Amino acid sequence: IAGAKTSCETVSTVKALAEKLGKTPVEVKESPGFVVNRLLTLMLNEACFLLMEDVAKPEDIDTAMKLGCNHPMGPFELMDLVGLDIVLAITETLYQETGDPKFRPSPLLRKMVRAGLLGRKTGQGFYVYDKK
Repeated sequence: IAGAKTSCETVSTVKALAEKLGKTPVEVKESPGFVVNRLLTLMLNEACFLLMEDVAKPEDIDTAMKLGCNHPMGPFELMDLVGLDIVLAITETLYQETGDPKFRPSPLLRKMVRAGLLGRKTGQGFYVYDKK
């Protein structure tokens, strides 16, 4: 992500370094949440709305995304892994920075965070985990 004053030479140097480290550089412009978080947040938040609207259960939505989109884990599994508090914080930041209603956090996500159901780190989120 190059800033307004980043030289082309600096961008080329960083790209070459990434490739040397076995990484694939992707050049994008600066934007709230950048590319991955903006796309991912929409999917995770929409999964919460689907659950809230009783369209499907978390395990069925997760299975649909794994089979239909070849994702390694479904949105609820991912939110539980990352932490619902983190997902909510990212979603709220995108909503505040863009003002775009598509980033409005799901009321279900807010409710779960308030209840302390943060995912794996608390033993329960959308799924219940053994506290080993």
